Amino acid sequence: MLFPVIKGAGYVLVHTPDMIVRNGSTCSVERVTNPDSQFLKDVEKYIRSYEEVVNYLPNQVYIGNVRPEALKDHPLPWTKIEHQGTREGKFGEIMPEDEFIGLMQLCDVFDLVYLSEEFVNRVKPLIDEHYPELTAWSAKMKGTNVEEELSKLDKHSVEELYFNNQLVGFVKAAHDVDVNLNAHVIFENLVVKASGVVSALHLLRSSGVNALDIDYVIECSEEACGDINQRGGGNFAKAIAEIVGLNNATGSDTRGFCAAPAHALTNAAALVKSGVHKNVMVVAGGATAKLGMNAKDHINNELPVLEDVVGGFAVLISENDGVHPVIRTDMIGKHSVGTGASPQAVMNALILESLNKGNLKITDVDVYSVEMQNPDITVPAKAGNVPEANYKMIGALAVKNGELEKKELANFIKDRGIPGWAPTQGHIPSGVPYVGFMIDDLTTGEKNRAMFVGKGSLFLGRMTNLFDGLSFITERNTGVVEEASASQDKEEVRKMLAEYMNKIAMEMLKEE
Repeated sequence: MLFPVIKGAGYVLVHTPDMIVRNGSTCSVERVTNPDSQFLKDVEKYIRSYEEVVNYLPNQVYIGNVRPEALKDHPLPWTKIEHQGTREGKFGEIMPEDEFIGLMQLCDVFDLVYLSEEFVNRVKPLIDEHYPELTAWSAKMKGTNVEEELSKLDKHSVEELYFNNQLVGFVKAAHDVDVNLNAHVIFENLVVKASGVVSALHLLRSSGVNALDIDYVIECSEEACGDINQRGGGNFAKAIAEIVGLNNATGSDTRGFCAAPAHALTNAAALVKSGVHKNVMVVAGGATAKLGMNAKDHINNELPVLEDVVGGFAVLISENDGVHPVIRTDMIGKHSVGTGASPQAVMNALILESLNKGNLKITDVDVYSVEMQNPDITVPAKAGNVPEANYKMIGALAVKNGELEKKELANFIKDRGIPGWAPTQGHIPSGVPYVGFMIDDLTTGEKNRAMFVGKGSLFLGRMTNLFDGLSFITERNTGVVEEASASQDKEEVRKMLAEYMNKIAMEMLKEE
């Protein structure tokens, strides 16, 4: 059986200090419920500089400059690690806020983002320098008199944009009464689109794939775009593809809370496996609502506000090339409707169901990529070390099944688990941060098999109390590629059938 491959990955972190205070859900709610709180007075003192964010070791892991195993050598908090990082990484970059705000206008095709002339004149050359692929779009960037334009509008119809605490522009509502097109929603959606664009660009750069070879795009962030008549109708995927120059692609959005990347990747693998498309890009932008989400707990523990970046990623699924790791589409695990919500039931469904399809044991997997949330963020927030908790449950299953002795559990976690390093951007930590490293590990490295596990909280939508989850396995490529693709095989069958029918017709004519 010929399986599709994971051919490349791209990642981006965007440092957004001003958006923490003005757009993050925690600070936004606090301004309404307790506007004079000490938290609001103190929060800006605990926000890191761009240089500190670049030098933060988990962020350097995210963009591929440092292996995740390096984090094992350091106790928490990792904020105390002295490290010299760089903006650019093997898989992507850490982008500063001013360039990103400029990119938001570049991605705006409805003239809803207004920026000052001074700001545009300063950031446009930077955008052109770092993203030469977007010069046709950046040429349309323009500045204006922000104060004058604001004076013409109702303050509730705009979302102001700040850099270094200075007003540099605003996002205007796209409709007078439609709440789905108000300024805040348009702002959030442009952040998703812009961070998705950068992620897609880095995927194209790292994989070397031509933009025109991408057939289909699946976007899997946690936001949704639409209007009053089709709330959440989409389509981020095609909007991102337009800016990046994927002119031969179409696409659609997949939503599943934190599990969405796992759903999107398996959907992409199915499209390629079936022969419908040859190259499918899975991409996701980040969520401003989660900026500073646990800021109160971080400040209470005398830590900086660690949720200070918007995240993004992109992954390319392609036809088997005999080189890159394959996705075993015949070994998908899923959290079914009847699975139940207990941790054991969830792990049985996501881990054992997948492995049993291939007659594999838990110990046959070299590395598990679960919810790779950074414990520096979650431990002070009393959410614990999420990856470690997952590895303990997986190891406990192995012990229960007789594949592992209890005394070997600690080594199992150490050898087959990896520390979390991803920001708590919802869908971003869900298994996919390891994809870039996995490609190396299963090609030039010594590992042969990895499992990715994505889990989601469907109850957040208030439509069901169910949890969600999906898992899939990747393996080292055997190097064997079928001589003919599925479409070629079908063509051969068609020709043989036509020849056979023609032969029968000729014999019937002879008999007459």
